[in-house]
Amino acid sequence: MAVFTAMIMILIVLPLAFFFVLTVGEVGRVTRQQHTRRAARTRPHPPVPPPLDAAEHELRLRYARGEIDREEFLQRKIDLER
Repeated sequence: MAVFTAMIMILIVLPLAFFFVLTVGEVGRVTRQQHTRRAARTRPHPPVPPPLDAAEHELRLRYARGEIDREEFLQRKIDLER
């Protein structure tokens, strides 16, 4: 009788334990997927610099080539922004 009771207990406990392990694993997997999707949606995008107009672009090129000094570059940039 004790062997029969032990076998019944094993037949009940094993499927329940198997179900529990599968359920916990699936919940963890779904949670990780949701976290990954949420992180991808909320990731901040780098700021986009405003487009340069042709005059400012030319001014930057002249400064980069050394045709004008820093003071002249800054003054002309201020003049262009007005």
